[in-house]
Amino acid sequence: MKPLFKIFLFFPMLLPFLQLFAQPPVLAESHDTGKTLAPYFYIENGDEATDDFPLKKTDVTVAISGVMADVTVLQKYYNAGTRPISANYIFPASTRAAVHAMSMTIGEKVIHARIEEKKAAEKTFTQAKKEGKQASLLQQHRPNVFSMNVANIMPGDEIAIRLHYCELLTPENGTYAFVFPTVVGPRYANVPEAAAGTDDIWVKNPYLQEDRPTPSAFDIRVHLATGIPLQEVRCDTHATEIGWNTSASCDIELSATEQAGADRDFIVNYRLAGKQIESGLMLYEGENERFFALMMAPPERIATDMIVPREYIFVVDVSGSMYGFPLDISKQLITDLIGSLGPNDRFNVVLFAGDSRVMAPASVAAGPENVNRALKLIDSQAGGGGTELAAAMDTALALPATESMSRTLVVVTDGYIAAEKEVFTRISRNLGNANMFAFGIGSSVNRHLIEGMARAGLGEPFVITEPGKATAAARQFREYIQYPLMSDIRVSCEDFETYDVEPRAIPDLFAGRPIVVFGKWRGKKSGTITITGTTGAQQYARTFSVADAVTSENHMPLRYLWARTRLMRLSDFPDSGDQDEVAREITSLGLTYHLLTRYTSFVAVSETIANPSGQSRDTTQPLPLPKGVSALAIGTMGDNAFATVPEPEMIFLIVPVVGMIAITFWRRRKSRGVSTCV
Repeated sequence: MKPLFKIFLFFPMLLPFLQLFAQPPVLAESHDTGKTLAPYFYIENGDEATDDFPLKKTDVTVAISGVMADVTVLQKYYNAGTRPISANYIFPASTRAAVHAMSMTIGEKVIHARIEEKKAAEKTFTQAKKEGKQASLLQQHRPNVFSMNVANIMPGDEIAIRLHYCELLTPENGTYAFVFPTVVGPRYANVPEAAAGTDDIWVKNPYLQEDRPTPSAFDIRVHLATGIPLQEVRCDTHATEIGWNTSASCDIELSATEQAGADRDFIVNYRLAGKQIESGLMLYEGENERFFALMMAPPERIATDMIVPREYIFVVDVSGSMYGFPLDISKQLITDLIGSLGPNDRFNVVLFAGDSRVMAPASVAAGPENVNRALKLIDSQAGGGGTELAAAMDTALALPATESMSRTLVVVTDGYIAAEKEVFTRISRNLGNANMFAFGIGSSVNRHLIEGMARAGLGEPFVITEPGKATAAARQFREYIQYPLMSDIRVSCEDFETYDVEPRAIPDLFAGRPIVVFGKWRGKKSGTITITGTTGAQQYARTFSVADAVTSENHMPLRYLWARTRLMRLSDFPDSGDQDEVAREITSLGLTYHLLTRYTSFVAVSETIANPSGQSRDTTQPLPLPKGVSALAIGTMGDNAFATVPEPEMIFLIVPVVGMIAITFWRRRKSRGVSTCV
């Protein structure tokens, strides 16, 4: 055998061993305009690493009074280096947060930010930065994703940015939840970087490796006062200490043992005594406008034996970000969901990553054989590739419908995509074909996507943060669909003049969530508001007296919450196809009510010139990966392959086998005296 032929034959056998020594590729930031947007791993680079972590601490103070949460977020930026820096930091927010104030503190000086049209605010900030002034700019890229830019942080300087927002807390099955997201998960985007809009560029953000937590400190304190005795208060996501003041008031703080709290959602759940929920009418009288909010408890659920046979299409995310713990939760959830289907139900499974795979060309009966087939298919997945959810939705909706059956789509994902609006539009256009349940899986899911899909599909959202809660979520889903909806819901007023009511139409209601209506009113504080609907074969009605409603200065956040509700409808589900008109209306709302929106931003500028040269190093603070999210969420963002057996591994398995066969064949021929010409 000639030497070259020997090398050719034996080299494949060395490949698996070479692979052991090969390090996984670390993705550096790319400026190739032909590439799609993608997050990348942060590479520490000597002295520059000091500049790359200017955010030193985030302090959060929460005051929950009744059903309204008032939240203050304090971010402290410090320059520990030797040169001026300008920092950019991406951070999350509640999907229902109405951000209405921002201030910047430098030393003893407090500068209150002003709200401006987005492009004007960017221009103000850029000019201040160029002139060497210290400035800050807060922008919204998604309803739950913000960015903070801070210019000209001088060596040794600390700049504190304070944000103020409010939100309404609505219970589900009697349990209230306050959620404070701490980290933005990496997003999959298939948009070329050169064609990306300004609201998508943030997707290309650096992330720390799995085993490295963020150097930034995090702390949160919650004061809970309900006015009604509390039956239960708990925080399952973080180690906390709960101090009781009265039976209706307590303080919740992070425990000293909680060392890494900034890699997952902070969630506090509480119940009122007797599992009550706060129902009623709240009023606020401002200088120029008056606002109201009505929260009505859902009616009693009436069981029925007349359960309509349903067809379920399970659309399951098996992309790289689902690798490990999130996919394990999904497998448990799907096992419970499919295993509980009725004998008259039919189902199908669509797996998606960079492309989609369908279990069967049409839905099959929910018998033991088909159920086992589906579970084996799902259990074989390991997680890998991109996250083409919109294409998977198209695949699911294109499946042939089962006649005389109600179709339900069940989407299971962490929601780490950048094309939320594209998905909402697909769902809205197919409302007559299926309703939608969305299960968010993981410690820090994209709630904007999960909640938006459910709203668009007139279904319900669920978020499962840990494996032990999958079975309970599946049981809750089954309970929802076993009871009739409350449909044909209408709000009517008598002797009480209302206008600009949100939502404009109330969708069918699955039992467990209250009905919430915001609006404006004028004239006398008198008359009634009545909500009517149909539950099964029964008519339902409840009337509220306006005269008995509480009017209070403490209800001032109602003006922000009304505006935020309208903004949500305009942003996610605009009535008009004229995007310029929608943009003008959103801008007007933001400027009128001093709110952060897609088209309005907060900007604060110190008139003192701190950096005469105007030269500073721009730095983007790396983010930690959310708890339980694998590095595959970043490393395979552009990979379209399913990860049942990763393709590179398959190559390393096949090539040595081929080599062994070739060697064996050559030796046998040689032993028989057959010469081989090479």
